[in-house]
Amino acid sequence: MDKGISKTPFASIDSLKLTFNHIKVWYTSGMGFFTDAYDLFIISAILDVLIQLHDPNFPLNSFTEGLLASSALWTAIIGQLVFGFLGDKIGRKAIYGIEAMLMAVGALLSAISPNIYWLIIFRSIMGLGIGGDYPISATIMSEYANVKDRGKLIALVFANQGLGSLAAVAIGIGSVLAFPLDISWRIMAAIGAIPAATVIYLRRKTPETPRYSMLVKGSVQEAKKAAEFLGARIEEKKVNSKPISLSQFLSKYWLTLIGTAVPWFILDIAFYGTGIYSGAITQLILGKPISIANLILEQGLPYMVGFFGYFTAVALMDKLGRKIIQLQGFILMGIIYAAVSSFLIVSGTKVIGLTIPAELGFLIYALSFFFIDFGPNTTTFVLPAETYPTRARTTGHGISAASGKLGAAITTYLFPTLLASIGIKNILLMLSVLSILGAIVTIIAVKETKGKSLEEVSEEEVIVQEEKASA
Repeated sequence: MDKGISKTPFASIDSLKLTFNHIKVWYTSGMGFFTDAYDLFIISAILDVLIQLHDPNFPLNSFTEGLLASSALWTAIIGQLVFGFLGDKIGRKAIYGIEAMLMAVGALLSAISPNIYWLIIFRSIMGLGIGGDYPISATIMSEYANVKDRGKLIALVFANQGLGSLAAVAIGIGSVLAFPLDISWRIMAAIGAIPAATVIYLRRKTPETPRYSMLVKGSVQEAKKAAEFLGARIEEKKVNSKPISLSQFLSKYWLTLIGTAVPWFILDIAFYGTGIYSGAITQLILGKPISIANLILEQGLPYMVGFFGYFTAVALMDKLGRKIIQLQGFILMGIIYAAVSSFLIVSGTKVIGLTIPAELGFLIYALSFFFIDFGPNTTTFVLPAETYPTRARTTGHGISAASGKLGAAITTYLFPTLLASIGIKNILLMLSVLSILGAIVTIIAVKETKGKSLEEVSEEEVIVQEEKASA
């Protein structure tokens, strides 16, 4: 007969100490986010180069610049929703590696684009892969992780963004110094294929997660094999997760969905707007750089500050908890944006000076990147990988991530127009208000997940099939 059980059948996995294979899963999952961050920064460097080139095949105006900057983000939304749905429908392993192939192919094709329209198309292909990577990699890491280190491990996957940002700064500067401008941007684009390509084989060989194997597929042997991959053992019991319809999912998890999707939407409006156009903002504060290499360096400086935020979040994720880290990040982002706005002296929409030394103003602005990363940029990735049941985990993560990328795409497309129409002072004030709104939603709709099993966090209905005793 069917009988509900309260104790998770994955206790041996949840109680494991960190193993080498945990690290292997981290690397395999994390390279997608290295690529994501590399792409986020490198497109701003590519735009810098194309503006200098004045190539008739790559004309830049407010329309083409906004579309080029945001094209990968729009298709990432599609990738997150489609791969999220498929990850629950046919399994994580069935599609793991396909998203890395799309990233690698899209990056390589971008490098040989004959004109701006093909570049937009090829970056859109890459965006599908970037989007698909979010729900699959996050969920695979969460379902393999032990409880004590789960937040740290999922955050470490995402922290590869910090490494990707630094790599992009170095490669962007090195490319423009070593090669002619018409070659340098193509090299920047092509190098984005390397990290994704290195993990395609590893992803195809990664076993299906123990939780999906047992709770959804009903395969005890496959679940045992996956657990042994980590050095754990699970009982040979027929255990399933109770099927959940769309209406049941929305009825039970609507507040959770608000808590994972809305803060991500708000966060990415700030992060991608100030990120891709960090060069425009730093020029307003520090003045026009003397060379394109200096411009790339200046717009990369906030990312260097943010780099330490990722790993601060990793270190404290399982100590402070997700909710506190997200809340303090939003609050300090709001304070910093308001402070920098108050320092700017404007005439119309143009910045003509600062009320404090420019270097101090820039440092305060760069601190926003630290608290973005030691805050909602990391936690919004971690939380949806923990708060949904196994049958809907990649779907829930995909919807949440798509909400974030929608905010990113909107702000990236509109930022050049907003900069010209209302100016950076008013943009920063808007971001400050949005950040405080993110803090309010966090208080109301986000629940803490540290120290709990995935089944406990998601309140997943798990049933065990007990065989009838023979007469």
